[in-house]
Amino acid sequence: MKKATRKNRIEIFHYGKMVLVASAFAAFITACGGGGNSEVAKDIPNETTNTKDQTVKPEEVPEKLLEGKYAEVYDQFSNEFKQQLSEADFVKLAPDSLKGVDSFKQASVMKLNGSEQRSWISDSGKIGLITVFDEKGTILGLQAKKLSPSPETDNRLTKIKYDWPLKGEWFVTWGGTNALVNYHYEYESQRYAYDLIQKKDGYSYKGDPLKNTSYYAFGQPILAPTSGTVVSVVNNIPDNEPVGVMNEKVPAGNEVVIDHGGEYSVLAHMKKGSVKVKVGDKVKSGDEIGLLGNSGNSSEAHLHFQVSDGADLFKSRSININWKNRIAPVQGETITAE
Repeated sequence: MKKATRKNRIEIFHYGKMVLVASAFAAFITACGGGGNSEVAKDIPNETTNTKDQTVKPEEVPEKLLEGKYAEVYDQFSNEFKQQLSEADFVKLAPDSLKGVDSFKQASVMKLNGSEQRSWISDSGKIGLITVFDEKGTILGLQAKKLSPSPETDNRLTKIKYDWPLKGEWFVTWGGTNALVNYHYEYESQRYAYDLIQKKDGYSYKGDPLKNTSYYAFGQPILAPTSGTVVSVVNNIPDNEPVGVMNEKVPAGNEVVIDHGGEYSVLAHMKKGSVKVKVGDKVKSGDEIGLLGNSGNSSEAHLHFQVSDGADLFKSRSININWKNRIAPVQGETITAE
């Protein structure tokens, strides 16, 4: 795989197959594992934008599609996107993908690293629409996605209230109670997990995007979310080079699992050698347990955080978190903690 700057890359998640388009969907931060079919980032040409003025604003895409103005939307696709999907195929696929949808409501807006991702949910709640744009408004990716809500588990919160496991401002790249804003949702073991990064001026890094130390999140302290006993520690997994080859053999990378009395917090992708606790240690809320890193199935420094009903990340079920300050973090939001 050739190296490239983050601005000229599309990173791939294991969303599953496209419904509306037959191509890779652009996203911002790589999956933590759990679905068994995550994909690695692929290089894309530097020249992806069209020379024509962009006439469809990002917020107008759902309306244009529902009005049947498929050619107008297609005209705004990047050149690389058009090479993967012809206008004739797009016009043929779009009506079936949006059949029965009368309207969409916005679910999230995420602006990061020179791209903008927007998502919407249909009036029935059964169809989601995701689009990714570059800074000029060119459409880099578009997906219509079937949604399968799980209201029973959505409404079953943890018995314990948890503190935010980080200090300062943190940006939610994946989080929420549907697969549109949280790819983890499709996997019961990670359904209510969060992926968290730091960003400044719209970017998660400054300087060389191929160095971990360029990322604001890298090396930041990770805190115990409430009192408990450490039951599992991994501390020897090397950190990946950003946007390089990820470690799918050890998806969580370096991690700490804490037993809070039948509920287990999982803090994953920690920096190699940074874990400050050992199995059997008692911790309380706010204790530093290690540093954030880029180990495991990760393309850039971020924290994967969830609470499960067992100590094994992949054999247990994720539980929707009952936060102490009554927050309900969703993709695109910034959470500030002292």
